Amino acid sequence: MNTVAGVTRAALRARRPQLWRLAGWSAAEAVPAALSGLLTARAVDDGFLAGRPGTGLLWLGLLVLAVLVGAAGTNRAYALLGDVVEPFRDDLLRRVVRGAVAGAAGGRADDAAVARLTHQVEMVRDTYAGLLMVVRGFLFALGAAVLGLFSLAAPVALVVAVPVLAGLGLFAAALPVMVARQREYVLADERLGRAVVTAVTGHRDVTASGARDRVTRWVGASVDTQARVERRLATMAATRGLSLAIGGWLPLPVVLLAAPWLVRQGLGPGAVLGALVYVTRGVQPALRSLVQGVAAGGLRFAVTLDRLLRAAGPATAVPPVARVPRPAPGPAAPALSLRGVTFRYGPHADPVLDGLDLDVPVGDHLVIVGASGIGKSTLAGLIAGVLRPQSGTVRVGGLPVAGATPIELADRRVLIPQEAYVFTGTLRENLTYLSTGLPDDAVDRAAARLGLTGLLARLGGHDAVLRPADLSAGERQQLALLRAWLSPAPLMILDEATCHLDPATEARLEGSFAARPGTLVVIAHRVSSALRARRVLLLDGGTAALDTHPGLLARSAAYRALVGYGAARTEPVTASPTPGRSAPLPSGSGHRSSP
Repeated sequence: MNTVAGVTRAALRARRPQLWRLAGWSAAEAVPAALSGLLTARAVDDGFLAGRPGTGLLWLGLLVLAVLVGAAGTNRAYALLGDVVEPFRDDLLRRVVRGAVAGAAGGRADDAAVARLTHQVEMVRDTYAGLLMVVRGFLFALGAAVLGLFSLAAPVALVVAVPVLAGLGLFAAALPVMVARQREYVLADERLGRAVVTAVTGHRDVTASGARDRVTRWVGASVDTQARVERRLATMAATRGLSLAIGGWLPLPVVLLAAPWLVRQGLGPGAVLGALVYVTRGVQPALRSLVQGVAAGGLRFAVTLDRLLRAAGPATAVPPVARVPRPAPGPAAPALSLRGVTFRYGPHADPVLDGLDLDVPVGDHLVIVGASGIGKSTLAGLIAGVLRPQSGTVRVGGLPVAGATPIELADRRVLIPQEAYVFTGTLRENLTYLSTGLPDDAVDRAAARLGLTGLLARLGGHDAVLRPADLSAGERQQLALLRAWLSPAPLMILDEATCHLDPATEARLEGSFAARPGTLVVIAHRVSSALRARRVLLLDGGTAALDTHPGLLARSAAYRALVGYGAARTEPVTASPTPGRSAPLPSGSGHRSSP
């Protein structure tokens, strides 16, 4: 059911009660369309032409009442629209988010996911709402007009029905071509967007390599393609115009030409005038809104929704995963273990990590340092399972990260990135969603342990509603750290999670996390973090060194340069896996321990 038609039908079936209420108010909205011609005919034939103006005015007064009923129906119909449309939008957002997250977890970064979440999902929501109102209005307005025409005389209804059905048939026959051309337009627009983004983000490389003319021609070709597709799409306006002319305008001269014959059949002038009212005020506007609405919003809805569904993948429901832990590892299993891990950001790119081996025992406090862009955050992502290596294995608490479920990973590790995540919701919801059901007093004790009691009070307490834009970057980081502290996961991974805090606050929080039961891995923002660590891992391009801070000072020139030491011992230190001694990574890997 992962098709446009299937998803739309499912969305409509799920909102049947709301649709029935919408239909009821739509029927009220159609009352003027159903009665306008009939009341006009009665006012003319039985009132003004019969010499009884009072009777004519009375019929017109009834028409005014019908208009008031229709206005009330319109008001209520639009009010009910949100109850049908917003749940559809929410479901679509969930599909797109699941698809983007699944793609990122599989190593397939989707650079169009943000555009889909913001622009295309909102486009589908708006066009779905417009299409629903257009089709609803057409069905009820045309149905009301047809009933009114039959109430006047069956011959009038038949005269009008022939061109209307011809116009609708032509429009229906042209719809597949319209959808195909609209799809071409959307695809061309996406290709152009990707080409522009690629050219802009790589403009320095383009200039340095002298490829400006080549890239200009490449982007220009995408522009030309999009323009060509847009012109082809514009030609379909002629088909829409012909459909509207046949079904909406042709009935008018047909009724006028048939007027003498209709009068000879016994219809009065008022009935002919009423038929013209039904055509001009009922049939014609209904058909125009359908043709223009479906051609504009309907085609965009079908094509854009199809693109979203294809990108999001199958709409499989996510069943609740029971927290059934795998067999517990033996007592000797390290908190973290990497064997032969290689990762690169493209098939032809140099590896960021190459054959890395690393063991982090339970209770360790490891700080990872290195120059900017050397791969520290990449290593944090591999440890946390948000990135997958091209080769090698990563185990957290003895559990292979590859193939582990999100809940299994969440039970074992927490990753706090540099840009802390805080969502709109209460302070309690933000702090406890990794440890649901935690009482407020437990949160308060943890806040006191981290020195964050004042922050919670300043934000208004547990029931205060947080808005991310109202918080500073440092406040968001402190809330994310408190949330991680409350998590039951034994492994904490801080990826520059204190970069927006002052050194004293950073030292206090890192010290608290080091004293927390479990294992701590810190991607250092400041070199001072290495002074507090039990062991330090230095990433230095093709090599890696693992030791204590004094040990690395003694054995690594790169480390001395990083921490700002001009001179120190250069003789190697005997390797030892115990804290306080040098512990080189196994040789033979791409990231080797430096001598």
